[in-house]
Amino acid sequence: MFDFSHFLSDSYSVILAVLLLAAMIYLCLYYGLFYFRVGRWKLGGRKSESTNQPSEKLPPVSVVLTARNDAAWLKENLVYLLEQDYPDFEVVVVDYLSSDDTEFVLKLLKDYYPHLKVVPFKEDVNLFQGKKYPLSIGIKSAKNDILMLADPNCTPKNLLWLRGMVKGYSVPSEGNKIQIVLGYCGVKRSKTLLGCLQQYDALSYGAQYLGSALLGHPYTGSGRNLSYRRSFFFNQGAFIRHYDVADGSDDLFVYQNANHKNTAICIDSDACLSVEPRKHFYQWHDERRHRVATRNRHNFADRLRESLPSWTNILFYTVAVLLILRGNLPWIAVLTAMVLKWAWQIVCFSRLTKRFDGGHVHWAAPLYEIYFIIANTILILLPLPNNRKFKK
Repeated sequence: MFDFSHFLSDSYSVILAVLLLAAMIYLCLYYGLFYFRVGRWKLGGRKSESTNQPSEKLPPVSVVLTARNDAAWLKENLVYLLEQDYPDFEVVVVDYLSSDDTEFVLKLLKDYYPHLKVVPFKEDVNLFQGKKYPLSIGIKSAKNDILMLADPNCTPKNLLWLRGMVKGYSVPSEGNKIQIVLGYCGVKRSKTLLGCLQQYDALSYGAQYLGSALLGHPYTGSGRNLSYRRSFFFNQGAFIRHYDVADGSDDLFVYQNANHKNTAICIDSDACLSVEPRKHFYQWHDERRHRVATRNRHNFADRLRESLPSWTNILFYTVAVLLILRGNLPWIAVLTAMVLKWAWQIVCFSRLTKRFDGGHVHWAAPLYEIYFIIANTILILLPLPNNRKFKK
């Protein structure tokens, strides 16, 4: 039997125990609402069959990509986009100031694929930072209303990606038609620690913004797999409200224009894309820094809500350590709380890895989470200056 007499007589320890329990309950709810729910989500609450829709019922689509010195990726991946099993679509590639073989790769592919449209830039006419200007030109050059955005390094699982993403526009909405569809782009399996960290990061970040959209509060999306209507893009002023920020062509546009009535998600297996993991830590670190660079444009309440899981995790582990050091509460009780949290976290995260082909990273999810608590705190404290030009 455990002796709790010393613990109950110490009001400070009781408060710490209550905080530990409250943090554990919140985190378990978070894992269930985001990881588990996204992992089990199905369009319309059932298996969708819209990839088998008759071709005449599918709307025309424009795929828009921006490229700069991406010849290697275009050689490897662009043919998968050009060969999509879809009746009416075009692929628009904006070649912005490339100095490698990008121009020649696109010319060669255009000879075989007439639905490839190339928009070349030989001079730097971008008065703003980042890729918003080239992307805007690509969108303006597109002829169809439904746009699919991706990057040259993205690979579809099969030739049904367009059919998979278009399903999002058939979701019933509250009197408004769907204007934005959020997709998922994961990181391919890797046996290296850096690759596993990237897989976990993509899975947890995807679960966060997709889960938030399912709860009726869409706030961001991934430009590696994102769709919206061309007419909606220009009606909302394109990127004019945040042209002064280098990043945010996906994050800020979705944040400022998405709501529960006009936004849907589509994460069936056919609708997902994937990228190769970065081979060097600094490349991945740079990507992550740019991903958080736009968060100061979110209002305080949203920033607090987005960071609440991380702060709650910090609270959970801090309180657990303090309780163990004080010694009034048997250490086995604290360890039990931690094991229960970890077990539920692994179970919930396993739903994500199963859905998005994430391998076995869920077994180390608690350890990866601790790493990202520290890493994300550093990223927030050391924001990236908005001083870059066009860069992936």
